[in-house]
Amino acid sequence: MSVAHDHGGFGPYTMDDLHAREDEGRGLELEDGWLINLSPSATHNWVAMQLQDIIKEAAAEAGASVFVAGGGDWEISTQAGIRKPDVFVVPRCVARASIVERNPIVIPGREVLLSIEVISPGSASERTDRVRKLKEYAVLGIPQYWLVEFSPQPKVQVFVLDHGVAAYRHGCTVGAGDVLKTEVEADRALTVRFDPQVLTEF
Repeated sequence: MSVAHDHGGFGPYTMDDLHAREDEGRGLELEDGWLINLSPSATHNWVAMQLQDIIKEAAAEAGASVFVAGGGDWEISTQAGIRKPDVFVVPRCVARASIVERNPIVIPGREVLLSIEVISPGSASERTDRVRKLKEYAVLGIPQYWLVEFSPQPKVQVFVLDHGVAAYRHGCTVGAGDVLKTEVEADRALTVRFDPQVLTEF
């Protein structure tokens, strides 16, 4: 692997710089040429894992040909650079092109069907998740964006794309004790149904 110039330890950086790092950019996003450190807590990661399992189950039930990614190593390209949603859904053929054929290596953000960010309260990434990515993902045309909170109580906000204005409208907010039910676009639409309370159960 070629070694990208580190610019003397300062940005701006490119996608090639990110991937040429010794750690291959793990735990980092690339935003407008700057490296953004992601430091999720154990609770954050557990909630993301629960979401991934719930959506995988819904996809299997629907017989949808999709791939449910998570775990922080999967990358999507956006106009800002490289994002690593906590959980996202893409058509299986898109994931195959990235994993097997390595073309492209980074999944194009415009191919994402659903993107989910788990909010870490008080973290440096909270504002980015709530504000910046809400606009960024809408411009890409991602049909749904979820913001998921685990503190003080589990809660899911669903934003649905208004294609006419390339912006999200608020679909619903569902807290612990209620049931979220939403349909995710795919070759076969999948119905996701769960009580947010399960996200923090162990």
